[in-house]
Parts: sequence; structure tokens; C-alpha cells
Amino acid sequence: MRKIGLIGGMSFESTSVYYRLINEMVRDRLGGLASADLLLHSVNFAEVVEMQKAGRWDKAARHLARSAVSLEAAGAECVLICTNTMHLVASEVQAAVDIPLVHIIDETARALQSRGLRRPLLLATRYTMEHGFYTERMKTLGIDVMVPDPDDRTDIHNVIFGELCAGTVLDASRARAIAMIEKAKAEGADSIILGCTEICLLLDPENLPLPCADSTAIHARAAVDFALGENTIDQVAA
Repeated sequence: MRKIGLIGGMSFESTSVYYRLINEMVRDRLGGLASADLLLHSVNFAEVVEMQKAGRWDKAARHLARSAVSLEAAGAECVLICTNTMHLVASEVQAAVDIPLVHIIDETARALQSRGLRRPLLLATRYTMEHGFYTERMKTLGIDVMVPDPDDRTDIHNVIFGELCAGTVLDASRARAIAMIEKAKAEGADSIILGCTEICLLLDPENLPLPCADSTAIHARAAVDFALGENTIDQVAA
């Protein structure tokens, strides 16, 4: 089994989901009391959020690159950034290490393609929805991403940071998110991307108006595939 390296803590609510899913998947595949061989470097999310707010993505890139380097030095054979938003600096993180980075956007695109889905609604942080790195990379992979309108983008961003990252899950916020999905469906969306690793805490992929790609579960599965030798990962181009 290859050793998985996780850069987590963004937020720790979703990192705990990664830890559970990865270990459950390993146990399911290997049986008995099997669990994953993994390393976790959990950063202080408050520091990362301040970098995001200040637009200091260069500083954030260096911060996460140091985490990746420490994981590689400790024996990790791949690295995951356990958040969608911080894939804005994925190429910088990959450049800092010799082990492959398991890229959440690429893996989510492959999952959509395997189901014949090409026009998903992206629910994510404002950074992920508006900075272009996500939609542009998806487009190169044959996926034409829709994003909510400005008011809905503000609402879902606030739910993520004000509620989900703090461990709060509200029925009213779930209803608001489902209304966004219904609107997108009427406008031609054929699926949904849960494009923030906390949104799986709010929305059940099995009970939504459209087929769902849960990026957290997809990312975790890709890590397990790699760890068990069922998949190889191409390094992220700079």
C-alpha cells in the first residue's frame, strides 16, 4: 500500500470526512481490519482564510508547498490538498515536490465524463466559482461549468464559511441550495458539482434534483485507487 499525504484543516470539518472515507474505502476493498497508510498535516485554517481575504495567493501557495514538502519528507507517495479552493495554487504545490498531486478538479471531471455529464452547476466558495481556475480547467477537460448568479454565489459562500466550516448545518440553508439547483436545472444544467469539500455535510448526493458529483468522495476515492495501485496520477502541469 502506498502512503497517502493529506494537506488538511481547510476546514477540519471536511478533513475529518476525508479521513473517514479513505479508511472506509480501504477497509471495504481489503477487508478485515485494514485501514489506510496515511499522513496528515492539518494547517491553521484561520491563517489560510486571512491569506484568501487579502488576495495573497502567493503566500498561500508557499504555505501549502511547505506542507507538501514535509509530507514527502515523511514518506508520503502522493499528496492531496483537501479543499477545492486551494487548488488555485495546485501547480505551485506540485512544483515543490517530486511525488504526484492528486488533483480534485481533474478527478471530478473524470467522474462526470464517466457518466456522460457535461453541463454541471458548481456550488462552491466564491473564490472557486469566480477566480476562473476551476471553470477553465474543467473546460479543457470537456466540462462546461455553470455557476449560480451573484446573489446565490454570495449565499452559498456565506453558508460555507459562516456555517459548514464551523460545524453548523441548517435546514434553511439546505433548502436554499436545493432552490439554486432547481433553478440551474431549468436553465439546462445536467448535474451538480459539490465543489466545496464541506458541502457534502449539507447536501445528500442521493437526494438532489440532478445527478451529483461529490468532489470530496471523488477525491478520496482517487487517493485510495492510487494507494492500492489501481491508478496512476499524472503530475500537475505548472
